[in-house]
Amino acid sequence: MISKTCGYAIRGILLLALEGNRERKLGIQEIAEELKVPQHFMGKIMQELVRKGLILSVKGPHGGFYPKTDVLEISLIQIVEAIDGLNILRKCFLGREECSSENPCPMHDDFDKCRSAIFQIFESKKIGELINNVEDNLTFIST
Repeated sequence: MISKTCGYAIRGILLLALEGNRERKLGIQEIAEELKVPQHFMGKIMQELVRKGLILSVKGPHGGFYPKTDVLEISLIQIVEAIDGLNILRKCFLGREECSSENPCPMHDDFDKCRSAIFQIFESKKIGELINNVEDNLTFIST
């Protein structure tokens, strides 16, 4: 449903939120190693998150990425929108150019219910909720 890039973005923000300390900035090498993601790819993702205003960064020898003060309130839909765009949640399941209630594909009605449920989850789920499960070792952001 979401791209691998978007999954990495969510994990990157979670890692920054777990760090939670605005004094300590995480370098891209540290982020990439922790999440086991190629460094160059992760760097592009993190820069895009900075451009979209979801995280902050500082350049230089003591620079790196760090969370905004409201990081726990960021919803997953904000990250999906920043990385994949919301059209990813509107695409036809069978890949048709035009798929709607007026011009449905054979899977439209069934998939529309799933798509709506996924959208609602992404809209309501916040980084703060996800971080609690990671801190309690109920879920994990890296292998």
